[in-house]
Amino acid sequence: MTAAHDPAPEFTHPLTLDAVRRLSGAVSLSADIPVRTALAKRFGLIALDRLDARWTLRTTGDIIDATGELTADVVQPCVVTDDPVPDTIHESVHIRFVPAVMMESGVDEDSEIELDHDALDVISYSGAIDLGEATAQSLALALNPYPRSAHADAAIKERGIKTEEEAGAFGALAALRDTMRKTND
Repeated sequence: MTAAHDPAPEFTHPLTLDAVRRLSGAVSLSADIPVRTALAKRFGLIALDRLDARWTLRTTGDIIDATGELTADVVQPCVVTDDPVPDTIHESVHIRFVPAVMMESGVDEDSEIELDHDALDVISYSGAIDLGEATAQSLALALNPYPRSAHADAAIKERGIKTEEEAGAFGALAALRDTMRKTND
Protein backbone atom coordinates (compact mmCIF):
# COMPACT_ATOMS: atom_id res chain seq x y z
CA MET A 1 0.00 0.00 0.00
CA THR A 2 1.32 3.45 -0.86
CA ALA A 3 1.47 6.34 1.56
CA ALA A 4 -1.12 9.13 1.27
CA HIS A 5 1.36 11.45 -0.45
CA ASP A 6 2.67 8.85 -2.90
CA PRO A 7 0.78 8.51 -6.19
CA ALA A 8 -0.74 5.11 -6.88
CA PRO A 9 1.49 2.95 -9.08
CA GLU A 10 0.51 2.86 -12.74
CA PHE A 11 1.44 -0.79 -13.14
CA THR A 12 0.39 -2.96 -10.24
CA HIS A 13 0.38 -6.70 -9.70
CA PRO A 14 0.22 -7.41 -5.96
CA LEU A 15 0.96 -10.87 -4.58
CA THR A 16 0.77 -11.91 -0.94
CA LEU A 17 3.40 -14.22 0.51
CA ASP A 18 0.81 -17.05 0.57
CA ALA A 19 0.01 -16.44 -3.11
CA VAL A 20 3.72 -16.57 -3.98
CA ARG A 21 4.11 -19.85 -2.11
CA ARG A 22 1.18 -21.35 -4.08
CA LEU A 23 2.59 -20.25 -7.45
CA SER A 24 4.15 -22.77 -9.76
CA GLY A 25 6.17 -21.59 -12.71
CA ALA A 26 6.81 -18.08 -13.89
CA VAL A 27 4.66 -14.98 -13.63
CA SER A 28 4.37 -13.07 -16.90
CA LEU A 29 3.33 -9.42 -16.96
CA SER A 30 2.55 -7.23 -19.92
CA ALA A 31 1.62 -3.56 -19.62
CA ASP A 32 -1.39 -2.42 -21.65
CA ILE A 33 -1.60 0.89 -23.53
CA PRO A 34 -3.00 3.05 -20.69
CA VAL A 35 -0.36 1.73 -18.28
CA ARG A 36 2.45 2.25 -20.81
CA THR A 37 1.21 5.78 -21.50
CA ALA A 38 1.20 6.61 -17.78
CA LEU A 39 4.67 5.08 -17.28
CA ALA A 40 6.01 7.00 -20.29
CA LYS A 41 4.82 10.22 -18.67
CA ARG A 42 6.30 9.23 -15.29
CA PHE A 43 9.73 8.47 -16.78
CA GLY A 44 9.83 11.33 -19.31
CA LEU A 45 9.65 9.05 -22.35
CA ILE A 46 8.29 10.01 -25.74
CA ALA A 47 6.78 6.53 -26.00
CA LEU A 48 6.75 3.16 -24.29
CA ASP A 49 5.60 0.77 -26.99
CA ARG A 50 6.12 -2.48 -25.07
CA LEU A 51 6.80 -3.51 -21.49
CA ASP A 52 6.90 -7.21 -20.66
CA ALA A 53 8.41 -9.06 -17.74
CA ARG A 54 8.72 -12.69 -16.81
CA TRP A 55 9.42 -13.38 -13.13
CA THR A 56 10.34 -16.52 -11.21
CA LEU A 57 9.65 -16.28 -7.49
CA ARG A 58 11.22 -18.28 -4.68
CA THR A 59 10.63 -17.97 -0.96
CA THR A 60 12.97 -18.49 1.95
CA GLY A 61 10.88 -17.95 5.05
CA ASP A 62 9.22 -14.58 4.49
CA ILE A 63 11.87 -13.38 2.03
CA ILE A 64 10.93 -13.52 -1.64
CA ASP A 65 13.58 -13.63 -4.35
CA ALA A 66 12.32 -12.52 -7.75
CA THR A 67 14.48 -13.15 -10.79
CA GLY A 68 13.35 -12.27 -14.23
CA GLU A 69 13.72 -10.77 -17.65
CA LEU A 70 12.44 -7.35 -18.62
CA THR A 71 11.82 -6.39 -22.24
CA ALA A 72 10.76 -2.93 -23.35
CA ASP A 73 10.59 -0.83 -26.48
CA VAL A 74 11.12 2.81 -25.52
CA VAL A 75 11.56 6.14 -27.27
CA GLN A 76 13.48 8.72 -25.24
CA PRO A 77 14.20 12.35 -26.08
CA CYS A 78 17.80 13.07 -27.02
CA VAL A 79 19.53 15.02 -24.24
CA VAL A 80 20.89 17.47 -26.83
CA THR A 81 18.26 17.84 -29.56
CA ASP A 82 15.07 16.32 -28.09
CA ASP A 83 14.95 14.12 -31.21
CA PRO A 84 13.36 10.72 -30.59
CA VAL A 85 15.87 8.01 -29.67
CA PRO A 86 14.32 4.53 -29.95
CA ASP A 87 15.79 1.69 -27.91
CA THR A 88 14.97 -1.90 -27.06
CA ILE A 89 15.78 -2.97 -23.53
CA HIS A 90 16.49 -6.57 -22.52
CA GLU A 91 17.44 -6.66 -18.88
CA SER A 92 17.98 -9.45 -16.36
CA VAL A 93 16.54 -8.46 -13.02
CA HIS A 94 16.99 -9.82 -9.48
CA ILE A 95 15.07 -8.31 -6.60
CA ARG A 96 14.79 -9.47 -3.01
CA PHE A 97 11.56 -8.56 -1.22
CA VAL A 98 12.08 -8.43 2.54
CA PRO A 99 9.29 -7.89 5.10
CA ALA A 100 9.32 -4.30 6.33
CA VAL A 101 9.59 -5.44 9.96
CA MET A 102 12.81 -7.32 9.12
CA MET A 103 14.22 -4.27 7.34
CA GLU A 104 13.35 -1.97 10.23
CA SER A 105 14.85 -4.23 12.87
CA GLY A 106 17.80 -5.58 10.90
CA VAL A 107 19.59 -2.52 9.53
CA ASP A 108 20.76 0.54 11.40
CA GLU A 109 20.40 3.69 9.24
CA ASP A 110 23.95 4.76 10.09
CA SER A 111 25.58 1.43 9.28
CA GLU A 112 27.30 0.77 6.00
CA ILE A 113 26.18 -2.09 3.80
CA GLU A 114 28.84 -3.67 1.62
CA LEU A 115 27.63 -4.67 -1.84
CA ASP A 116 29.49 -7.23 -3.88
CA HIS A 117 29.30 -8.11 -7.56
CA ASP A 118 26.21 -10.22 -6.88
CA ALA A 119 24.38 -7.31 -5.22
CA LEU A 120 20.69 -7.04 -5.89
CA ASP A 121 17.94 -4.57 -5.22
CA VAL A 122 16.14 -5.03 -1.92
CA ILE A 123 12.57 -3.80 -1.54
CA SER A 124 10.62 -3.94 1.70
CA TYR A 125 7.03 -5.10 1.70
CA SER A 126 4.08 -5.19 4.06
CA GLY A 127 1.35 -7.68 3.29
CA ALA A 128 2.11 -8.06 -0.42
CA ILE A 129 4.82 -7.50 -3.00
CA ASP A 130 4.00 -5.58 -6.17
CA LEU A 131 5.59 -7.16 -9.23
CA GLY A 132 4.10 -4.48 -11.49
CA GLU A 133 5.80 -1.66 -9.60
CA ALA A 134 8.99 -3.74 -9.39
CA THR A 135 8.84 -4.06 -13.19
CA ALA A 136 8.32 -0.31 -13.58
CA GLN A 137 11.22 0.51 -11.25
CA SER A 138 13.45 -1.99 -13.08
CA LEU A 139 12.58 -0.27 -16.35
CA ALA A 140 13.53 3.11 -14.86
CA LEU A 141 16.93 1.73 -13.82
CA ALA A 142 17.51 0.19 -17.26
CA LEU A 143 16.85 3.39 -19.23
CA ASN A 144 19.79 5.15 -20.85
CA PRO A 145 20.38 8.23 -18.68
CA TYR A 146 21.87 10.19 -21.59
CA PRO A 147 20.22 9.12 -24.85
CA ARG A 148 21.77 10.79 -27.88
CA SER A 149 20.43 10.94 -31.41
CA ALA A 150 22.56 10.60 -34.51
CA HIS A 151 22.40 14.41 -34.88
CA ALA A 152 23.57 15.22 -31.34
CA ASP A 153 27.25 15.75 -32.17
CA ALA A 154 26.43 18.07 -35.08
CA ALA A 155 24.02 20.07 -32.91
CA ILE A 156 26.66 20.41 -30.19
CA LYS A 157 29.23 21.64 -32.71
CA GLU A 158 26.72 24.02 -34.33
CA ARG A 159 26.02 25.61 -30.95
CA GLY A 160 29.74 26.10 -30.34
CA ILE A 161 29.81 23.79 -27.36
CA LYS A 162 33.15 22.11 -26.83
CA THR A 163 33.42 18.36 -26.48
CA GLU A 164 34.93 16.96 -23.29
CA GLU A 165 38.22 16.45 -25.11
CA GLU A 166 38.27 20.03 -26.40
CA ALA A 167 37.34 21.49 -23.01
CA GLY A 168 39.91 19.49 -21.03
CA ALA A 169 43.58 20.27 -20.51
CA PHE A 170 44.63 18.59 -23.75
CA GLY A 171 41.90 20.50 -25.59
CA ALA A 172 43.36 23.78 -24.31
CA LEU A 173 46.84 22.72 -25.46
CA ALA A 174 45.48 21.78 -28.88
CA ALA A 175 43.77 25.18 -29.18
CA LEU A 176 47.03 26.91 -28.20
CA ARG A 177 48.93 24.82 -30.77
CA ASP A 178 46.41 25.76 -33.48
CA THR A 179 46.67 29.46 -32.55
CA MET A 180 50.47 29.29 -32.71
CA ARG A 181 50.37 27.58 -36.10
CA LYS A 182 48.11 30.32 -37.47
CA THR A 183 50.49 32.97 -36.11
CA ASN A 184 53.52 31.28 -37.68
CA ASP A 185 51.84 30.92 -41.09
